[in-house]
Amino acid sequence: MFAFLFVALVATATYWLWRAPDLEARQGNPTLVVRQLEIRRGLVYASDGETVLARNRRRELEDGRVWWLRRYPQGELTAHAVGYSTVERARTGLEESLNDFLTGSNANLSTVLDTTLDRIRGLTQRGNDVVTTLHMRAQRTAMEQLQGDCGAVVALEPATGRVLALASSPSFDPNLVENNFRRIERSEGPCTPAAPLLDRATAGRFTPGSTFKVVTAAAALDTGTFRPTSEFDDPGYCIEYGQRVFNYSDQGTPSGYGRVTLAEAVENSINSVFCNIGKELGADVVLDYAERFGFYDRPPVELPSDEVAISGLYRNGRLYRPDDPSQVDPGRLAFGQERLLATPLQMALVAAGVANDGVVMEPTLVDRIVAPDGDVVERFGEDEWKEAIKPSTAAELTAMMTRVVASGTATSAQIPGVEVAGKTGTAETGVAGRNNTWFIAFAPAQNPEVAVAVALTNQSGTGGATAAPIAKAVMEAVLGGNP
Repeated sequence: MFAFLFVALVATATYWLWRAPDLEARQGNPTLVVRQLEIRRGLVYASDGETVLARNRRRELEDGRVWWLRRYPQGELTAHAVGYSTVERARTGLEESLNDFLTGSNANLSTVLDTTLDRIRGLTQRGNDVVTTLHMRAQRTAMEQLQGDCGAVVALEPATGRVLALASSPSFDPNLVENNFRRIERSEGPCTPAAPLLDRATAGRFTPGSTFKVVTAAAALDTGTFRPTSEFDDPGYCIEYGQRVFNYSDQGTPSGYGRVTLAEAVENSINSVFCNIGKELGADVVLDYAERFGFYDRPPVELPSDEVAISGLYRNGRLYRPDDPSQVDPGRLAFGQERLLATPLQMALVAAGVANDGVVMEPTLVDRIVAPDGDVVERFGEDEWKEAIKPSTAAELTAMMTRVVASGTATSAQIPGVEVAGKTGTAETGVAGRNNTWFIAFAPAQNPEVAVAVALTNQSGTGGATAAPIAKAVMEAVLGGNP
């Protein structure tokens, strides 16, 4: 009995020692700031395990105490993914979502024991290091390519869900958050507001335009309603509720492609064909397949939930999944307009799902957690998230998407020696001459190593002219350059 009570006492003491940082971190606790500053947070690394994305700076106070303040060597390059941890403005990004690991407050047994022993011996509490999945060459390329634009790039490894690049522009320097936040607030960019703190890659919602035709084509093929060889008549428009809906390139001129197949409609991004496919399938079927790819669900990437937006139809600023399909325009939905909004992360997942034989993997920004002694505490990734389409459907879509790059609307994404599969998008914003432009792709088409989505706002050109070259550069960075 006494032995049991002794064990229970030790266990209880250990538990509260372990729980202390978490309890102190709760909002309103006056010891939060001091306690967090006394912890030597774990470092954050890129996927190479060497490039430091977040480190500590030692500051000794007059009374002999030591504070550990955060510094970010890469500055704007990885600001949104890594986030920041500060005295005045709390935390964002991985600094927030992985705070327990970074402060050594996680429930892993070895971490609990190490932290408890450090406290008993009066040593500085040390957190675990985080090794991310970020591919620095791809990340740097993405940020360089986005300069001068408002938008985002997401690159994934289709077979594992590893996030290779997560770039948002304009960005910010997290080293300014603590003492010069007003400088960030005064930032200007090619869009209004510049909103540099917004992670457009995961929380920016844009009209996807014709990139959504991949989802519609998936529904058309997977249900057996259409085949790649199914034929359509394109006069340059389709009739929707008594009104003509024109192909984007025609802009009101009824000069169509004539008799075309579904494969040709994807290659040339013919709105009228997809408008008619949408009417044939119905809004419910199209939305059901959107859900299969992850729409209407928050992608489970390791970021705070309020930094990851959900894609889908929106009404009055709120996510909207109609019970009555007649409340949705199926024609415009089919080519990615209507009230449809999507994040670049979600559209990258669409591309990755096609690339991975129809299976969408859970996106992950973290490769592993490493204890101060070098032991691996936890590994992340390679979990299936959605079974979107049949492998045969994915193969048919891949063949059609390769035509888009080989001879269709995205020839600017061609990589010599590498077969690229992709789909452009040019979404009208309601402002004359200003579009949201997109490109989603994966490569090599038959053995994919990278899937990418690029979204740009306030563009006068098309997705093929503005977004596809950015995707090409990022894919080349991942594949090792132009072979």
